Amino acid sequence: MITSMDTAFCLKGRTAIITGGDTGIGFGIAEAMAQEGANIAIFCRNEKRAAEALEKLAKYEGKARFYRTDITDFENCKASVDAVLADYGKIDILVNNGGVAAMGGVLDYPEDLTEWFRCIDVDLNGAFRLCYLVGKHMRDQGKGKVINVTSNSGEMCNIPSFTPYNVAKAGLNRLTKCLAWEWGPYHINVNAIAPGYTHSNLSSGAPKEVEEMMTERIPYGRYGEPIEIGALAVYLASDASDIMTGAVLTIDGGYSLAR
Repeated sequence: MITSMDTAFCLKGRTAIITGGDTGIGFGIAEAMAQEGANIAIFCRNEKRAAEALEKLAKYEGKARFYRTDITDFENCKASVDAVLADYGKIDILVNNGGVAAMGGVLDYPEDLTEWFRCIDVDLNGAFRLCYLVGKHMRDQGKGKVINVTSNSGEMCNIPSFTPYNVAKAGLNRLTKCLAWEWGPYHINVNAIAPGYTHSNLSSGAPKEVEEMMTERIPYGRYGEPIEIGALAVYLASDASDIMTGAVLTIDGGYSLAR
């Protein structure tokens, strides 16, 4: 609980796990938290991108390390969480940002339904695995901050067709609220950030005309930037948000307001 604004957003000495923290929104969150003094544990599979991210984070006061992690593999997740505890002694913040998208009409999927199951397993089940593992530690230490990065797609049928992605993000919004209710007595805050169109690895492959079309539908007139999502994540990770839990905060320039 804060009593003044002097250190309200300070994360100095705190340890944050960020899945997919090597690029895009995940890196924007990692950098914002590093600027506020946090130690950063990047969970991802791409060693090259992770090394580039760590190089950029090296100028900040806290430590930053990479843990090769496949969030669809429970034992791998457990080993990475244990490694963070061995390196830092505690975990104060968990950011479930890692995710994939599946685009296209459901009836056009091959019969193995790979796209559906992959998206659900990464975007929803992956977050749950980390919540389960890190939540136990946070319960025992008597506090913690969990931030689930969902999407405005979790509340609407976004275009083009992203049905598995939309469903996974809607599920993650509901998981956020359920865990917030269940874990409140342990002083574990569980909140979600629901970005709209943001310059990231997921949006970078879209043709220029698609971004122009989507930008026209955003009242504020532009895509978001990863550091802006990071700024909101810093608030949710800090003492300033101690009384907030179970919230899904949309940050999309107003795109979803008329939908």
